[in-house]
Amino acid sequence: MLDYLYPNRKCMSILSDWEIKALSLGNELISPFIDKVVSEKDGKKVLSYGLGSYGYDIRLSPKQCLLFGGTSSGDCDPKDFNPDILKATDLHEDERGEYFLLPPFGYCLCVAHERLSLPEDITVIAAGKSSYARTGILCNITPAEGGWEGYLTLEISNCTSLWNRIYANEGITQLLFYRGKPCLVSYRDRKGKYQNQPKEVVTASV
Repeated sequence: MLDYLYPNRKCMSILSDWEIKALSLGNELISPFIDKVVSEKDGKKVLSYGLGSYGYDIRLSPKQCLLFGGTSSGDCDPKDFNPDILKATDLHEDERGEYFLLPPFGYCLCVAHERLSLPEDITVIAAGKSSYARTGILCNITPAEGGWEGYLTLEISNCTSLWNRIYANEGITQLLFYRGKPCLVSYRDRKGKYQNQPKEVVTASV
């Protein structure tokens, strides 16, 4: 039925590696940009990051990790968020790399190392990394719509009863880029509240 009404309609498609690269080298998509999968650095294994076949693995910034647990009373309200419920987490380092430690069933807010600048016909969703998923770590990022730009705030959950590491300057989640027909009103046009996020955690607001 839709094909009859809209004969020139094209389905939304996922961007491949060469498309992601072309946009990023034009400073329109990802900065800084790594044009391959990096799984080893300075002779040591790392959680992979960089350009994949149909996506891009972004890194966790070492700058900030805010853990829920600054207070044990009151409530958490997305309409009136109290930043006092968050507490800063120390960055640790050993022979395996720099990392933050999440307590059992802990939940934290972090920030991505890379900055995004999305064309108005491209929307981003995130998918978890297998190595983290298999240790009980989930990274949730809400979709970034066409026209959005800034540093993504990352919501990371430890689903286990154990202390769990998340490594800074290494891959944390994979981004998938979808191109569709240009929208009537982009995120930039409507001046979305999370536009131009700085390289720091941005908490809930209305």
